[in-house]
Parts: sequence; C-alpha cells; structure tokens
Amino acid sequence: MPVAKPTIDPTARFFAELAGRVHEPLLRKATGRFRFDVVDGRRTRRWLVTVEDGNLAVTVGSGDASCVVHADKAIFDKLASGRLNPVAAVLRGDLQVDGDWRLLVLIQRLFPGPRASRRRKATS
Repeated sequence: MPVAKPTIDPTARFFAELAGRVHEPLLRKATGRFRFDVVDGRRTRRWLVTVEDGNLAVTVGSGDASCVVHADKAIFDKLASGRLNPVAAVLRGDLQVDGDWRLLVLIQRLFPGPRASRRRKATS
C-alpha cells in the first residue's frame, strides 16, 4: 500500500519558501518589517518578515512591524498560491492592513502570480 505524502498548506509553504530565499532582487531597494496575522478559526498564526535592501529574514511570532496584514486563512491560502492579488484583496475588504499600506505594494512582489495556464485563458 503506498504511503501518502504529507501535505503542507499553501500558507505554511509560502513562508517556508520565503525563509529559504535569503535575498530577493525585486526588493533590493526596499527596507521594512512586516507582520502577517493569519486567522484560522480561534487560532492566529503570526509571521514576521524583515526586508533590508532585499535581504529577507522570516520568523514565526509576533513583534513590532511597519505594516501588519490580517487575513483569514482561506484568503491567505489564495494569496500564497497566486490565486489572489494582495492589493486587490485589500480593495475588496478581504485583507486588513495596519500601518504603512504602501509597504504592501512592495511586499506583494514576494507572492506568486497567477499560473501560466490561467493567464493564457485570460488572454485567449
């Protein structure tokens, strides 16, 4: 009988992959500290992302940040998998941002974009 591979949810995978990047050229001129509060029922998980001239550090936990993003787990899973744009989510009211909102515009570069197959369908 085949053994099922453990699956990692999109949110946890996003932050794990982000932690592995160390340096992000798209943010080479950016500096800031972001906190993501992801609500899953009664539980809130928090990640801190520090960007300093493109160098990334990701830690689990709370702390001070210039920009705090609050999202329901289902919404953040969509962001983390490229099915939803962060700025569009804010404009729809799906995402709440406290602090320097403009930093969200910078950090959205870290999120995956739509999959190629979806982009082809949109342009057809």
